[in-house]
Amino acid sequence: MPLLDPSLIFPVTHPDGRVSRTTLYLKNVIDHPRMDIGDYSYFTHYGKLAETAEILAPYLFEGSRERLIIGKFVQIARGSYFITSSANHPMAGITTYPFRIFKPETFGYNDLPTKDTIVGSDVWIGHDAVIMPGVQIGAGAIVAAASVVTRNVPAYAVVGGNPASIIRMRYPDTIIAELLELAWWDWPIEKIEANLPALESGDLDALRRA
Repeated sequence: MPLLDPSLIFPVTHPDGRVSRTTLYLKNVIDHPRMDIGDYSYFTHYGKLAETAEILAPYLFEGSRERLIIGKFVQIARGSYFITSSANHPMAGITTYPFRIFKPETFGYNDLPTKDTIVGSDVWIGHDAVIMPGVQIGAGAIVAAASVVTRNVPAYAVVGGNPASIIRMRYPDTIIAELLELAWWDWPIEKIEANLPALESGDLDALRRA
């Protein structure tokens, strides 16, 4: 039987048998028409289950034009959240006050720029990070705790700060290209778990043979 069960809400069980009620698989909790979430991606928070979508992306409404797309095996730490395009205020005129949102018949600003926010697979987003509208984070990237991500993050980059900038790349470009082609996160879970020693140690030769 695989170590990971994609049907669970609370996937973490401590050695004493206690189930963690703060870490949850997003796909099994969120039902939102503007969110697409891959298997095994988790988020840690103290809110109620029904509040998860609002905590994760507080300005992404059911009627929003943008989407939040999260790949597989994404790890999102407590306190992190996404500010999506629907949070924007009008900036072309004298005032930025969002007058239109206070009446249902005028709600929204369809003339404001809208971009999807996309998180690739196997991304680690650290504690209290903020992801700004329209950002794309490549697979395998790491976002340091308390970072404010205002621009796209390349695959397998480590970024941090406010605004977040590249601290280093995890691998050379040739290895990154090979890892993206390998796309281990799309393997069947049995194959992933059979190759955990290679995945955890960075044994690329073993992964090539898998």
